[in-house]
Amino acid sequence: MYGEDTLYLPVRELAAGIRAGRLSPVELTRSYLDRLERLGPKLGALVTLMRDQALAEARQAEAEIRAGRTRGPLHGVPYGAKDLLATKGVPTTWGAAPYRDQVFDYDATVIRKLREAGAILIAKLAMVEIAGGMGYDEPTASFTGPGRSPWNPEYWSGGSSSGSAAAVAAALVAFAIGSETSGSIMTPAAYSGVTGLRPTYGRVSLYGAMTLCWTLDKLGPMCRTADDCGLVLAAIAGADPLDPAAVSRPYETPPRPELRPPFRLGVLTGSRENPQPEVKQNFEAALEVLRRFATIEEDVTLPDLPYGAAVGTIVDAEGASAHEELIESGKVQQLTAPGSRTGAYSGMVTLAKDYLKAMRMRVQMMRDFDAIFSKYDAVLSPTRATVASPIGVKFRDAYPGASLSASAAAMIPAANLTGLPGLALPNGFGQNGLPTSIMLTGRAWEENRLIAVAAAYQRETDWHTKRPVLV
Repeated sequence: MYGEDTLYLPVRELAAGIRAGRLSPVELTRSYLDRLERLGPKLGALVTLMRDQALAEARQAEAEIRAGRTRGPLHGVPYGAKDLLATKGVPTTWGAAPYRDQVFDYDATVIRKLREAGAILIAKLAMVEIAGGMGYDEPTASFTGPGRSPWNPEYWSGGSSSGSAAAVAAALVAFAIGSETSGSIMTPAAYSGVTGLRPTYGRVSLYGAMTLCWTLDKLGPMCRTADDCGLVLAAIAGADPLDPAAVSRPYETPPRPELRPPFRLGVLTGSRENPQPEVKQNFEAALEVLRRFATIEEDVTLPDLPYGAAVGTIVDAEGASAHEELIESGKVQQLTAPGSRTGAYSGMVTLAKDYLKAMRMRVQMMRDFDAIFSKYDAVLSPTRATVASPIGVKFRDAYPGASLSASAAAMIPAANLTGLPGLALPNGFGQNGLPTSIMLTGRAWEENRLIAVAAAYQRETDWHTKRPVLV
């Protein structure tokens, strides 16, 4: 059995150990499975352990690698998937009690692509019910219980990809797949102290993923390093005949000549305005590190538009359509969070004129943002204004007074509306020993620029190597 020193290795180092014969995919899988079985329930991170199937795939991977048939850097590497991805013959619960016995007879495209790359799926990981689309206002919104931070289990691991973030942070898996509609990769990555990548809309097929919002949903990797995120993205990106929104755009991992320092970075206006003191302090420290290999321009301003309201309108309308049967049948009352049981109904009364207005607004936003982001390799801001919320406390009551400016707070909804990629990475610790995070946002289809900047930062710092103390 392998210990923490091995299980916390980045994917690239695990892959090198596997190729060199120093690490066995079978023993690696068994070690992660045992750790996941022991710690996953304590963190509210585990829904379904896939021991038999995972070990069978690990034995196959080990035989192939020994025979010289290596499929790539993910071959033999164990991972977990957010439980909104269809997995043939295995429950896919969407984090919600009404669907706890739901089983599909096919795999999501992302699951299929990762299997083809030789990655080994060992578990379906917990999430906020219906990916938060019914409305929720506290961390308890999952039938598996609240996702808990490995750094302090009295605090939330973030949503809606709660289990994916906690599992990576606690070395229960080598990497995980999460999803984002408006913050569900960025927020748990920040709160759990991992690196999370939200790809450009259309970069990764959504076939077989639970629909919350057809025009906003995205799937992406949650890993220990930005470099790992690039390795996983390369395996899952690309066109898919089963998803007409998935685009055939080649993904290239850095470095290319234009993806080396000095980088051009911008700081979003108001990023330092009123976050928690430790968030501000750690953000300033991160900027000092970045200045070693980047030119930084202050006060990048987004157009003054109602990003949050537009996201809310679109999610309400599309979510109510996608989950019409759940709402109209009354099964929505079986959801765990009181806010989810009532919040679902707002989408049923969203006016068509409001939905269309929000959708038309996105077209102008995309033009404006492309012009702004064409000047930079990345735009910077704190990912969140605070550390993670306490379990059992409503979000609005957790940290009164702490916030980002309107412009900085708008970055997550604005980037999701315009389909832009983002990357969150740890940059220190704040209150109660909880992680803080910095967020990089970039131009559409230029994830490689974000990864290059983040990888340079992670070469200069060690926040991504820190480990929580788990018992």
